[in-house]
Order: sequence, then structure tokens, then C-alpha cells
Amino acid sequence: MSEELLINISPMESRVAVLDNGILGEIYIERHHKLGLVGNIYLGTVVRVLPGMQAAFVDIGQSRTAFLHVNDMQREPRPAVDKTNAIAKDSHAQAGATVDGMANERAIRDDGVISATDDLAVTPPVVEVQSTEVVPAAKTLIQHRLHESQRILVQVTKDQLGSKGARLTTNISLPSRYLVYLPSSDHIGISQRIDGADERMRLKTELTCLMQTVNLKGGLIARTAAERVPVAKLEEDIYYLLQLWRTICARRQEVNHHQSSELIYQELSLPLRSIRDLVHSDTEKVVIDNKQVYEQVRYFAKEFVPFIYDRIVHYTAEQSLFDVHRVEDDLRDALKRRVDLKSGGYLIIDQTEAMTTIDVNTGSFVGGRSLEDTVYKTNLEATHAIARQLRLRNLGGIIILDFIDMLEQQHKDDVLTSLQEQLAQDYAKTKITQVSELGLVEMTRKRTRESLGQQLCEPCSTCQGRGFVKTAETVCFEIFREIMRCARTYNSPKKFTVVAHAAVIDLLLTSESDTVADLEYLLGRVITFDVENLYTQEQYDIVLD
Repeated sequence: MSEELLINISPMESRVAVLDNGILGEIYIERHHKLGLVGNIYLGTVVRVLPGMQAAFVDIGQSRTAFLHVNDMQREPRPAVDKTNAIAKDSHAQAGATVDGMANERAIRDDGVISATDDLAVTPPVVEVQSTEVVPAAKTLIQHRLHESQRILVQVTKDQLGSKGARLTTNISLPSRYLVYLPSSDHIGISQRIDGADERMRLKTELTCLMQTVNLKGGLIARTAAERVPVAKLEEDIYYLLQLWRTICARRQEVNHHQSSELIYQELSLPLRSIRDLVHSDTEKVVIDNKQVYEQVRYFAKEFVPFIYDRIVHYTAEQSLFDVHRVEDDLRDALKRRVDLKSGGYLIIDQTEAMTTIDVNTGSFVGGRSLEDTVYKTNLEATHAIARQLRLRNLGGIIILDFIDMLEQQHKDDVLTSLQEQLAQDYAKTKITQVSELGLVEMTRKRTRESLGQQLCEPCSTCQGRGFVKTAETVCFEIFREIMRCARTYNSPKKFTVVAHAAVIDLLLTSESDTVADLEYLLGRVITFDVENLYTQEQYDIVLD
């Protein structure tokens, strides 16, 4: 599989498109006035402790207070264990990857905020690193661990989603290109995406030796990119991460006397994050349409991702980079409810507050031999489209897949296997169930940021996000009932004036004219009509004269 990264820069936003064999697989968008918070580290202030929920709301200086659950807080110390036997799951590595730092670099900007975009010389081995505060084993309830106005070091794991504030953790993780440093942990982990037993053992052995050499206090996780990386590169990453953590601790002490919440560490910009996290050996090239960002990315890649350096291309043509590769068209399609399949079938995707549902339909595909064969082929094709749409739209949370009912168990197994194979390429953690008797598959996908629709769209001002409006006939009947209520309540009016949308007025004057005449006779009052083009179809007013 060949892969390309397209980086589009404008004064308003940065966008990164991932193309798999020329087809848009993922899109990342970062608007400059609304940067994401995931990975940022704050010295926050506890606003409220909720014992009933075992959670707390923490002020980190954003429009909404952030949410911290007791399960996301640092655990009490555990007895010493053999670190070589601890293997971290890839989901743990991915959680740490949301806070990646850059190898051999850091800076304190003019405003005092640590940024991961400036130079840092490699320092000698650090003998000891300041560890985070631990909580006595007896005090496991959140009301015993936190109190209002307490200052606490937290890291954002999920951006604000809709009306919900950001999600926080006190288990700080600082990833670099190859490793993730966990100051409050005590184990060495290897990404599950690294399959070879010999390579896993090599990494565990070398990381164990390096930790002993620098007397590292904390834990490490080897990311997928660490596979077959020489020990010298791993050592550089460790030195960088240790120095970065020391700087964060020093910054925390510096701002601890301030009254307001403070940003301690800020994550990289989207173009640099994409180079750090998304490129791999199958990435054929990275195309950038901005000269300044092109130079920044080249400098970053030369230092920390050298294998991609010669594959970075500056796009200078007049036609838009995203237009050339049909990314804009794919983006528009990704906001539609219906997704067409090549065979003639289609998907219907509905995203709600509680879950996302994906319905598979045969559409115009009639197949060949039998109905079961037609359904089977449609469902198989749908697994590829579903996996792509989940990544492209960044759909998360609970997802219900409504496959077309299949009779043969072998067909059900094949569809589930195909879905699992396609989801294996997803960076986000997923979990799926078996095909139920109704043809449904329940699954979850880890959600750390808003979906594409939530980023680019807002609820319709006419239907308020319902996806439908009342018919003109329904509104007419509501108007009749409202006129009758007004007639019973007020005796003085001699005339009623209905102000409504043109479609409603047209219906009142045509199909419903007999009802209007009967109502005038019954009430003994005149009813007149006035069109208001600014009203939606559901809006109306009754004016009493």
C-alpha cells in the first residue's frame, strides 16, 4: 500500500490529508484561532469535587471547565516488579502519543510556555528525575485526594466535544518519535503493532539497560516507529524526554504561586505532528503548498525523521493542491448522509449524541446467483467502505453497524473477519462484537477529538439539528388551534392576522380555504394573512386586531 501526505496551509487553517493508493483515507484540520488541546499540560485549579461521580471539574483557562475522573488520576505506588515482563498494549502507546514531544528539542517561549518547536541541545544523562506526587493507599476516594482551589498538574486527553469540557488525566505521558515517557509508571512496554518476538525482546532489553544507565525514574513505552531503530536513537530520545520532564517540573514550580490556571506545555502544530506521527516506511512523499511550512517540516524531518527528508516536496502549481487530488470533493462527500458503493449498494450514516448508526443497503445491486449471494457481496464491500468512513469522518464512541441479514453462518464469519482486517489499519483503538441474529454489529472506536461533521458543521437553524421540519399542513392545523385558543381567551379582537412562511400561507388560501371559512363563521371574526419571508416553515404569529 502506497501512502501520501498532503499538507495544505492557509491563513485560516492547516489541513493534512492522508491518501491511501490515491484515495482519501484521513483528514486532519486545525483552525488557527481554535487550536486543539490534546497533549497540552496545564497547572489547573480544582473548581468542584463531586463525590457521587468520583470526579472533579478543573479550570484550565478554557471556556468550559475540564473533567477529571478518579480512574484517570495517578495510582498509589505498587511493589517493585520485573520491568522486562511488562508489555504495554498499543492503545496505551496511542494514548501517550497524543502528547508527543520532538526528539532533541524544546523551548521556553517569550510568554514562558514550553513549546516543542525550538532547539534543545542533547544533555548528559540525567541521574534522577522529579516524580509526580503520589497518594497514600488509604485515600482512594476523590474527595480525599482533591479539594476545591487545589492546584494540580493535568494533561488533556480529549478535546472539548459539543457541550462537554475537555477530559483530563494526572498520568502525564511525554512521547517522542520512538518512545513514550511515563513519569508516574514503572514498567517497560512495547507496542503490540511490533509483531516479531525477537524485536520485542531486543527493545525491552535495550530500554532496560538504558533506564539503568541513567537511573530513570518512571516508565517507557516503545512506539511502533521504534521497530529496528538502533540503540543510539533510543538513547537520544530518552535524554530529550528526561530533559523535557525536568523543564516541565521547573515550569510548574515557577508558576505555582500564580492564582490563575497556567499552560505548562503546548503540543506541536498540525504539520509537525503529522510528520512525527503519520509518516512511516510506506509513505512515498509529503507534499506541502506553503514555503515557510515546507522549510519548517524539512528542518524537523532532517533532525528527527531523516528517512522522509528526501520525500518532502514543495507544491508550487497555481491549482489548489487539494483540488488536484480531489480531496475537496471527497470532503464534501464525507459530510453527506449517504455513501454509494461501487456495486450499486449504499450506506446511510447517522450520527447522534448517543451513538452513530451505519445502515447497509443493496440499492441497485441485483447480484447474480441468489439473494443470499447478493447480500453477502454487498456486506463484504460495505466493510471496506465502513472502515474508511470511520477514519475519514473520525467517528467515535458507540457505533452500530446494520448489515443486511445473512442466513449462512460462514457468510457472517467472513463479513466479520473482513471488518476486523480493515479496522486493523485504523490508528484509533476499536472493539467489535459478533454479528447478532438481527445482522447488527456493535463496536466502539476511541474518540479524542470532534468528528469531521462536528468540526465543519453546526445544527441547522431551521430544524435545530433534527434533520426534518413540520409539514406546511401540520403548521396550518397548529394555526387553527392557536386561533381558537385566542378566541376563547380574548373577547375583544374583531380580526385575526396570521403571519407565516409563504408555503403555509399558500396552503391556507388554497387547500385549507374551506377550513378557514368555517372557522371565520364559527368565531364570528375575520381572518387575514400576511407572508413573512424571513420566517421558517414552522414559525408563525397570530396578531389580534
